[in-house]
Amino acid sequence: MSGKPLRVMWLLNHTSARKFEVPMLKRIGIEEIFLPKKYVADIEFRSASVSWEEDANLTIPAEDLAILNEQDWYRSPSRQAWDIANRHFDVLFFIFYKPEILTSIANNFKGAALWRTYGVAQGVTYDSILRLISPNEGTCKAKSMGRRLWFAEAYPHLHEVEPEYLSRRQLYLPLGLTNTEVDDRWTGSDKKIFFVCPNIATNPYYANVYDEFKKSFGDFPYAIGGMQAIDPGYPEVLGFVPQETHERNMREFGLMFYHSTEPNHIHYHPFEAIRAGMPLVYMGGGLLDRLGGKTLPGRCKTIEEARHKIRRILDGDRGLISSICKSQVALLEPMRADRCVEEWRRNMRLVVEDLDATRRSEPVAVLRKKRVAIIVPVGYRGGSLRGAKLLAQAIHAGSRQFGEDADVVLLHLDDRGLYPEEEFDDLPEEIVRRPFNWRTLDGVEATRAMRFAGHEGWEPASLHYIVPDDGIADLMDCDAWIVVSDRLSMPLLPLRPYMLIVYDYLQRYVPIMQPGADHTFLAVARRAAGVMVTTEFTWRDALQYAGVPEERLFRLPMLAPTWSGSTSASADSARDYFLWTTNAAPHKNHERAIEALRIYYEELDGQLRCVVTGVNTANLMKEPPAHLQKSADLFRASKALKKRVRWLGELGEGSYRKTLAGAAFLWHAGSLDNGSFSVVEAAAAGVPSLSSDYPAMREMDAQFSLHLAWMDATRPRSMANALKTMESAWQERKNLLPSAKVLAKQAVGELAGEYWKVVRECL
Repeated sequence: MSGKPLRVMWLLNHTSARKFEVPMLKRIGIEEIFLPKKYVADIEFRSASVSWEEDANLTIPAEDLAILNEQDWYRSPSRQAWDIANRHFDVLFFIFYKPEILTSIANNFKGAALWRTYGVAQGVTYDSILRLISPNEGTCKAKSMGRRLWFAEAYPHLHEVEPEYLSRRQLYLPLGLTNTEVDDRWTGSDKKIFFVCPNIATNPYYANVYDEFKKSFGDFPYAIGGMQAIDPGYPEVLGFVPQETHERNMREFGLMFYHSTEPNHIHYHPFEAIRAGMPLVYMGGGLLDRLGGKTLPGRCKTIEEARHKIRRILDGDRGLISSICKSQVALLEPMRADRCVEEWRRNMRLVVEDLDATRRSEPVAVLRKKRVAIIVPVGYRGGSLRGAKLLAQAIHAGSRQFGEDADVVLLHLDDRGLYPEEEFDDLPEEIVRRPFNWRTLDGVEATRAMRFAGHEGWEPASLHYIVPDDGIADLMDCDAWIVVSDRLSMPLLPLRPYMLIVYDYLQRYVPIMQPGADHTFLAVARRAAGVMVTTEFTWRDALQYAGVPEERLFRLPMLAPTWSGSTSASADSARDYFLWTTNAAPHKNHERAIEALRIYYEELDGQLRCVVTGVNTANLMKEPPAHLQKSADLFRASKALKKRVRWLGELGEGSYRKTLAGAAFLWHAGSLDNGSFSVVEAAAAGVPSLSSDYPAMREMDAQFSLHLAWMDATRPRSMANALKTMESAWQERKNLLPSAKVLAKQAVGELAGEYWKVVRECL
């Protein structure tokens, strides 16, 4: 292996398995083993623990080890961690708990990946689990690994019920016990059945096992062992006990009953009972039969037979007790390390030799640049379109900062009236632009498309799906898609991994849509490979309201355009107006803003004119949409407003900059959103801002050091008073504005790496 020692990543935290498998790896000559330091906070990991002892044996740089130790190896480790893993390790063991880990291994790890399988319930296969947990790409990713993936079974028959893509990669690595010596200190003085049944109150499977046990043996004295996430409230349930108490229980209880008839899985506690010298009464048909228990006196064919033997043992039948205890030691024989070591040595050698052969036979890969698509899903203009362009620039620049140059494609609806050529004059020429339309597929068409894309086993969960039709390759030439917002009318067919960048969940606070109308939007976010947000406020909404899993939610810094301001700004003495940037959206707070302006002019003798700009604002008060009718009535009823307020509408970039640079201050009167970058543009132009006070604007104020003046956007009189204060204070507030150097630290180029670190995980 390239002259370096063979190192293994054993990415499990199961305590008992680790005690056997790590020493076994060392016994066959593998001295350097990485063990994970984090595991999932889930009751399913009740047998898990962390071990640091192998770190001292690793001859890799300490800084690399520190990064590996920080990762969650059950979900999606960072690309940096995978780079380290590929430099130092050739083999890893993993279990499939979350769909992200298989995708992450398939996409990133270059060595041999051993899917460690300890058996599942009868009627269930690992393939069926894979398809259930990861229906979109589980089998596709498993098959894409080819000879790098092994089905590392703990028992030699587990592969027999699996499909060919897993069964042909079967690798037998027997599970055993570190210590198979019988410590015969059992007394049986406490005449009870010891029955291990964890999580009775939280796991339906074990709740049923417990109910069946009580039905069959409830008239006997008994005690229930096993961890309980929630106390079920039964006095016979012991719950967690210290090790000393557990060992005493194994010495003193009359016998252990083991219920399982599963042919493909077994627990550790029957072997604990055997090692303790405690008589084990068990049901036939399970895995114990394969391990040599088919003819032993502790085996029972029926519950009646089990009840008969239990009664005899509790009554002190020394002959039966002796017969069971002496014979059951045979069940430890196949678990002895000496019996397992040759199988491990032979099959791990096979893994290494196969990996070497695969690497020698692989042609030298011609690496092409990754390509990322930025999709503007609806007819966005203004700040949303600007955000899409900034995102495209950030990904383009960030990939180059990491030395992983990626191409970026920006897609917008094929509407020349909405998107004229000049709309993209500020887009760097390195970023390709494509118009597109949405195409709808029914379930049959969607399934066919997914099959052609390699997603075998994918089944539709919706009647219809949408796909982008760009007239070229339906974006199949891109490695990942990023949708700017969650505004998709139907589920997006996941032909490629997709992410979203969601700026806000206004519908949670403002009635901008009918109740339930956002269900499709929220479902799209929950199915995405990742959701990016730019404020803590939206992060909480995405987690709590949209239900996006925390591990797929990424908080990133806001991106703002680079703008040095206008060189033709008017002298301060000539600044006789303030600038109100808005649009026709309901959350822009027009009614309160109009009332505030009326109070400012009619009651407070306001001296500055108000100039209004923004998309669809030129005739906003003359031809108002329905939700602005009352605002228009207020405006038309005031002579002062009609005289002092000027509606310029949407301005070109140059005209807007000139108008902004000549303003005394900028007025941001919106009530709630993801923040308005107009205040950042104003600061860059040397113009202070008066803003509504809400969480996103507070976060923006802190990130860009803006020192905004604040007002309560829910109270028109407070807004008017703030306008009157700014009338005389704007010159002083200019001194609080951030310098060009401070703003430059928030430029796209400075923040691009943060965006690429998130996006690259999806590639």
